[in-house]
Amino acid sequence: MTLQPLLNKDTRMCISLAARPSNFGTRFHNYLYAELGLDFVYKAFTTTNLAAAIGGVRALGIRGCSVSMPFKEDVIALVDEMDASASAIASINTIVNDDGCLRASNTDYIAAADLIRARGIDPATPFLLRGSGGMAKAVAAAFRDSGFEHGTLIARNEARGQALAAELGYRWAAEPAGLTAPLLVNVTPIGMTGGAEANDLSYSAETIADATTVFDVVALPAETPLILAARAAGKTVITGAEVIALQAAEQFERYTGVRPTPEQVAAASAFARAHAG
Repeated sequence: MTLQPLLNKDTRMCISLAARPSNFGTRFHNYLYAELGLDFVYKAFTTTNLAAAIGGVRALGIRGCSVSMPFKEDVIALVDEMDASASAIASINTIVNDDGCLRASNTDYIAAADLIRARGIDPATPFLLRGSGGMAKAVAAAFRDSGFEHGTLIARNEARGQALAAELGYRWAAEPAGLTAPLLVNVTPIGMTGGAEANDLSYSAETIADATTVFDVVALPAETPLILAARAAGKTVITGAEVIALQAAEQFERYTGVRPTPEQVAAASAFARAHAG
């Protein structure tokens, strides 16, 4: 590992803003700063005053800011520019400060689109996608923009679920019961470590049995109940650990100008997952 410079007046800072900060981004980015000998430091924050927080990013010269729920849409009014990844879904998760000009993107969308392409999933494949929040919007839009026309969005919140489905040109259903598709996607907290449904499946065993590919965006744990069940059933799986590592690597490159190798990304992701909370 390269020796990281000691903190000093020229050290560049990157931060995250979330309602419930975790250690993943902090561990991931700081691991790679040390690995690559970069004079950066990363710190997670929460805020009750988003406008003031983003004003601080601009005024203090904070280089990068990761944005998590519930701030991904409210922050739009506070930035100067949005690239295509953010504009496509009206949602931001990454801000880069270029000498006071705040440029925004959505690396969740980019990571999902890259995984879909890398796995070679046929766009003619029908899919079920469970979820209607900001991350679900990013993943569903990545499917739409990758040419997938036959999708059903499953969301208990009827108003939000129907609105998102209509926006993207997909069908809507309140529950997955009775539905099947070759591709299953979970973008809800079901199966997430520490959550109320940590031990639950987002799709039934019968629905999993009828699928060929299962994609769970939940990153912690890497082997969610859904992924474990899909592996046991012999299905192809895509994990949330892959998504979170790819999106974080995209952020890292935007902040530092350095693209870590796949091996470095994998090591940083494993370290971050082991210490996340």
